[in-house]
Amino acid sequence: MAIANSQILNGLDPDQLAVVTAIRGPVCVIAGAGTGKTRVITNRIAYAINSGVTDPTKVLALTFTARAAGEMRARLRNLGVPNVAARTFHSAALKQLLYFWPYSFGGQFPTLLTTKSGFISQAIERAEIAIPAQAASLREIASEIEWAKVLEISPDNYQAEAIAASRSIRLPNNKSEAENLEIIAKVYEAYESLKRQERTLDFEDVLLLTVGMLEEDRGVRERVRDQYRYFTVDEYQDVSPLQQRLLNLWLGNREEICVVGDAAQTIYSFAGATSNFLLSFKNRFPNAQTFRLSTGYRSTPEIINTANQILRSANLVSDHGSELSSANSHGDKPLINGFNSTGDEIAYVVSQVTKHINSGVDSSDIAILARTNAQLDQIKSALNNSKIPSQVRSGERFFDRVDVRDAMRVIRSASVLPPEGGDWYEDLLSVLRPFGEADYVQGFLRLAKEIKEGSTDLDLIENIADSDSTNSSNSTNSNNSRSTSMRTFLRELEDRAEQNNPPVLPGVTLATLHSAKGLEWKQLFLIGVADGLLPMSNSNDLNEERRLFYVGVTRAKENIQITYAGKPSSFLADLIN
Repeated sequence: MAIANSQILNGLDPDQLAVVTAIRGPVCVIAGAGTGKTRVITNRIAYAINSGVTDPTKVLALTFTARAAGEMRARLRNLGVPNVAARTFHSAALKQLLYFWPYSFGGQFPTLLTTKSGFISQAIERAEIAIPAQAASLREIASEIEWAKVLEISPDNYQAEAIAASRSIRLPNNKSEAENLEIIAKVYEAYESLKRQERTLDFEDVLLLTVGMLEEDRGVRERVRDQYRYFTVDEYQDVSPLQQRLLNLWLGNREEICVVGDAAQTIYSFAGATSNFLLSFKNRFPNAQTFRLSTGYRSTPEIINTANQILRSANLVSDHGSELSSANSHGDKPLINGFNSTGDEIAYVVSQVTKHINSGVDSSDIAILARTNAQLDQIKSALNNSKIPSQVRSGERFFDRVDVRDAMRVIRSASVLPPEGGDWYEDLLSVLRPFGEADYVQGFLRLAKEIKEGSTDLDLIENIADSDSTNSSNSTNSNNSRSTSMRTFLRELEDRAEQNNPPVLPGVTLATLHSAKGLEWKQLFLIGVADGLLPMSNSNDLNEERRLFYVGVTRAKENIQITYAGKPSSFLADLIN
């Protein structure tokens, strides 16, 4: 049941309130880091539904990660609107392509390729290219193929377009840049040929085929447009030309669209993303209402001031929106420390992490961010030597891990059995004991303890409260309550799996700046802010590297230390002065 509009609007600041109540499109929201944009997006959708502007089943909310889409769905459920389609572009396109495939294409749906590395290895052999099948090489080639496909560049045109775009390619050979571009073009062609032969699609194909289907099949296009009439796009600065083309087909000539983004956080240009669509929104929709969210609720004023200075020093503020202000209390100023060697830098960071943990800071509230995975490998080794637990955020989804799936199967079985005795948390301890002290076990138990103590998110608290009150009113015994709580815990795990939102794992988080996007920590170390690393020596987009630095700094809530070895990054000049 939807909550009252007064509750939807409660607690919003004036800028947020203006967005939430602007329920007719077109609307463009420039939302800075930590300004509460996800809350604003979901509350606006709920307010529009409550006000009769649209129906939940007619809404399509789009974002770029499964985790962000899952968070939207969870927030909307809390607001009493559980039937909204909140998906990534790829997920929304795939759902439509699967449904309409028999009508538009006929035959069985092809196999979907979840990772390109295997096919690229085969394509290298087929093209008779002498490149070691190293993980780094496969990632580099996969990135180039993805970039080409979202810009709809064919293998024949890849080399010329890559040269025009000043693409920088690193392969483990002694070839020139031009020769490596030619190599990738050949591998790209062999990769596409292999996919056709094996009747396999990659995720870029899903977008391309959905675009083609909607352009060519009027009946399908009209049915999709009838299904979705109210659009919201989060992280709009990250759309590619192909995604924008798909969005145009979904929208048609209608104007019920709200886009939310921050061009200062455009960090995926190398993958074909562009903030041009965000910055030119007013040109395409002259009657659009434009709003700015500039009050930050994540970081202290000192951290916000540093972030503002990063943009201000390159005159990026005028193009990217207003500077941020902080609604939080003052804290410590960001620290910048330089060292003679990388070894000294790492030793210092490990000593500071140890100091935080010894003073009572939870290790999961600490993160170390770096520009590259190689830097993370070094710090990971040093933390291991100091017996400090850590977790590297990688491309593998937590809930896709075999060990995690095995544990969830056991929990699922236990949730339908009579409790063994004691409370449900004790039963869970017994169920998970055979799995030892693995990180996921500790994460599960931590989440279960939060549920037991009533310190989890609002929807969990309400679920548990509802279960407990029902059991109390029916005068059922405590064992039934324990069983219900075990099932509640399982439902939470399943919801998190759908959202790609793992429980908090023990240990310090290690992440690249790109993978840290959308996350936050109380204590943050940003390492390797040195000449040649940030900005990267081979980068051809200095402003993108600066925006990446900005994204890193704005992940910090309370404290941040910035370190470097050798010559400091040019980005630090104004901050040091």
